[in-house]
Amino acid sequence: MDTPDDVSIRNEVDETDNSDPEHFEEAASKGLSSDDPVRMYLREIGRIPLLTADQEIELARRIESGGSEGAIAKRKLVQANLRLVVSIAKKYVGRGMLFLDLIQEGNLGLIRAAEKFDYERGYKFSTYATWWIRQAITRAIADQARTIRIPVHMVETINKLKKITRKLAQDLSRKPTEEEIAAAMEITVSKLREIVKVAQEPVSLETPIGKEEDSKLGDFIEDKEAETPASSVTQDLLREDIIEVMAGLSPRERDVLRLRFGLDDGRTRTLEEVGQLFGVTRERIRQIEAKALRKLRHPNRSRRLREYIDD
Repeated sequence: MDTPDDVSIRNEVDETDNSDPEHFEEAASKGLSSDDPVRMYLREIGRIPLLTADQEIELARRIESGGSEGAIAKRKLVQANLRLVVSIAKKYVGRGMLFLDLIQEGNLGLIRAAEKFDYERGYKFSTYATWWIRQAITRAIADQARTIRIPVHMVETINKLKKITRKLAQDLSRKPTEEEIAAAMEITVSKLREIVKVAQEPVSLETPIGKEEDSKLGDFIEDKEAETPASSVTQDLLREDIIEVMAGLSPRERDVLRLRFGLDDGRTRTLEEVGQLFGVTRERIRQIEAKALRKLRHPNRSRRLREYIDD
């Protein structure tokens, strides 16, 4: 859940130029108290000068050599790119973690990038580090979403369930049934199922997947509400055929059917409602509707629409 400071910082950093330390510090200072930890952190890293491409390569070489000099070089490379972490972390605010926590997780990814950076490939360190920072943040979000607060007594029950299940599996040399587990725990099968349901660990939609882990599980979940391209085309064709079939009706008959079946706006009307719109009785509307439907049932007209029903 975002705090007001999280939202404020996100808005300020959106406007921050990472290449300008003074601008970064100025943007970080807006709207926050002087003792705010996020403000203090942003102000501190905003004073660290950025590196040139040649400086990055030199530090990478020293890191590769190892030893104390390599450790110092890694620290310098990481510190000079802390603002990159902030610019990436702000894009993930609102996904269940505080802004400062996102930054800390991103920093771990930055450190990993500094350790694995291959300067001989010719690309900038920031380009390489961005992937590691995003991976660290998305994994942390997934882990956070996977955490459930379970009452202490239920945790003990779940542990008992696991222990008994393992023992039964060993004794029976097979997977125990629900009835056997419930009997061993001295509870009903329905109660056992409730415990199992609580014990199940959910999978976060933020879980990184793919070889590069640059996609989220949620990207591949089908949206049942979304209309498929094939369905959309079918609906368009059906709409066109209905219009053509209804061309043989009188204007009043067409209007009555459109209102009764919601052909224009998806909202169906009662005989009473349509009658009020036309200033006639509901019985008169029923007669007009019946006559129009009889016309549509004629083989020459109904054949075109029957194809959609058969499909």
